Amino acid sequence: MNTDQLRAFVSAKWDEEIVPRLVDYIRIPNKSPMFDADWAAHGYMDQAVDLLAGWAKVQPIAGMQVDVVRLEGRTPLIFIDIPGNNDDCVVLYGHLDKQPEMTGWADDLGPWKPVIKGDKLYGRGGADDGYAIFGSLAAILALQQQGIPHARCVIMIEACEESGSYDLPYYVDHLAERIGKPSLVVCLDSGCGNYDQLWLTTSLRGLTGGNLKVKVLEEGVHSGDASGVVASSFRILRELLDRLEDGATGKIRTPELYVDIPAQRIEQAQRSAQVLGDAVYSKFPFVDGMRPMDEDRAELVLNRTWRPALSVTGVAGMPPLESAGNVLRPFTAVKLSLRLPPTRDGASAGEFLKGLLERDPPYGSEVSFDLEKASTGWNAPQLSTWLEQSVADASRAFFGPEPAYMGEGGTIPFMGMLGEKFPGAQFLITGVLGPHSNAHGPNEFLHIPTGKRVTMCVAKVMADHFVASQAGLTTGVAASDAHSHHGDHGCC
Repeated sequence: MNTDQLRAFVSAKWDEEIVPRLVDYIRIPNKSPMFDADWAAHGYMDQAVDLLAGWAKVQPIAGMQVDVVRLEGRTPLIFIDIPGNNDDCVVLYGHLDKQPEMTGWADDLGPWKPVIKGDKLYGRGGADDGYAIFGSLAAILALQQQGIPHARCVIMIEACEESGSYDLPYYVDHLAERIGKPSLVVCLDSGCGNYDQLWLTTSLRGLTGGNLKVKVLEEGVHSGDASGVVASSFRILRELLDRLEDGATGKIRTPELYVDIPAQRIEQAQRSAQVLGDAVYSKFPFVDGMRPMDEDRAELVLNRTWRPALSVTGVAGMPPLESAGNVLRPFTAVKLSLRLPPTRDGASAGEFLKGLLERDPPYGSEVSFDLEKASTGWNAPQLSTWLEQSVADASRAFFGPEPAYMGEGGTIPFMGMLGEKFPGAQFLITGVLGPHSNAHGPNEFLHIPTGKRVTMCVAKVMADHFVASQAGLTTGVAASDAHSHHGDHGCC
């Protein structure tokens, strides 16, 4: 492989074709079905599909077949089949649906307003994950331009990832015979700790949560009359949460929600902490004087990737401050989001949480916890020796430094789903969502140089995969028909 030639080809492809197409793509408000119940009638998803599939169809790849597959009542899926130089198979995954607008965009930016500033392309969906189909095809084209062999490639671009990928397993089942037996799955929808090296995602946390409500009265009463006689619903709610979380430290009290962290993941967290330094926490917009929950950076990495953590994300039963009188309120309700270790079963954790909060209600109050979500996380299989070496070579060749490995704190149901559907396959999970790229939030951007380098790295890994395949070092397994519950509440 001539790395200089590959670098020049990929850079030109991005500058001349990919970035202009991503600009067009960002303009399309094709929100995921969870955020647009009438997505089919609005037609934006079809516009995005037509744009991406149309670009794919004109790429000069011999024998390539580009299909838009539509199962009844489900979002569409772009399926691309590219012949290879042997019978092995690589699956490359991405999605084209988007998160909703969100508030707080800078005055000169907007979710559907593509803006290029320096080396950043602002707008919804460019980095999450519109670039995936372009990067995947550019990597294959870069190999073919040099006559470098690769395995057969299958590219799948779904349209409901931000809603939990609930359609994806049905498409995998429907297309199982066409997919074949992949020995490598490439996913470009993850994050990176910085823009200086290749980052591989090694795990994702699970998630459970719902609405906790404490009711003490049928209606609000004068606080001067009732306080000291009627227990405050807010105080009872705090007492219930204390069963789960240590209010002083933020640590989850219940050992049932922890798992043993694998030694390799601890070592990788320590390495990531060394690489990132203060960026482990400085990427967050702390107020002046605020400090992180631990002084040990490696512990912070493990906290956000392998330990349970509670967030209260919504509240009900409280009037706004300007209309809050001296009333002992009848109820308080909060929405709880409990992140789980990657290997902790989400369904049983949700049932445990419900039992913990509802049992023995203080003062005989009316306590209910309505479980809304329960998703199991994902822990990547051990990297094969060939893949670990390939990733290291790719990062050095196209970024400079060695690669870094780190779990992500969020919950993306499709990764566990893909791991279940393709048992035995190796996984290359990476992405361009680095510091301040702000996926799902305002001012989301794609760091264009990182998009180029990730594309180059994928090309390198695919070339090495072919060599490993020829040497008998890869193992492809047909898609499983398993349908475990990995969540139907959206990418979060």
